[in-house]
Amino acid sequence: MPRKLLLTIIATMALSILPGAPARAQGHAGTPQEQNACSRDASRLCRKDLGNDSAVQSCLQANRARLSKTCRKVFESHGM
Repeated sequence: MPRKLLLTIIATMALSILPGAPARAQGHAGTPQEQNACSRDASRLCRKDLGNDSAVQSCLQANRARLSKTCRKVFESHGM
């Protein structure tokens, strides 16, 4: 599987779990920029949880101090 496609899938899973996110209410999992911001963090920090949206969210939140600046901003923008 091409790396870019894999990162997009990971980011989509990670962002689809953000509660109350406006993008989720519109039927998709965040903007392309939001997906890109967290895809590497989800892959790097939460690989074992991929496929379980709530586990990825918990993992990313538990690793907030280790998130990239851009991914941290995504969570903050959604009140998390």
